Amino acid sequence: MDIFEKIAEEKIREAMEQGLFNDLPNKGKPLKLEDLSFVPEDLRIAYKILKNAGCIPPEMEIRKEIIDLKDLLKTIDDDEERIKRIRELNFKLLKLNIGKKRPFYIEDFPEYEDKIIKKFIG
Repeated sequence: MDIFEKIAEEKIREAMEQGLFNDLPNKGKPLKLEDLSFVPEDLRIAYKILKNAGCIPPEMEIRKEIIDLKDLLKTIDDDEERIKRIRELNFKLLKLNIGKKRPFYIEDFPEYEDKIIKKFIG
């Protein structure tokens, strides 16, 4: 144990003896640890820094835009504007799926499932 670890351990022990940790919020509750297992090990620190700075990964930004567009579509009465926003939504959905580097699963978008099935069936 180096000198800094010894000093830190001593300070923690003193604080515990003085009861300074007794009134901490969430005392006795499990810690909420962030699951970064899906992030490559060499990128975890960068993701953590970006998250603390209020930035989100591109996939999450697109997901947020998709949710916002879906909410916006519920309020639009003008047909031309609605069609424009639907095209924008479709583009973002495609962009999200391409970014995932996995196949498109219709189950992920149940609101379009019937329309797609009707299109292919005839």
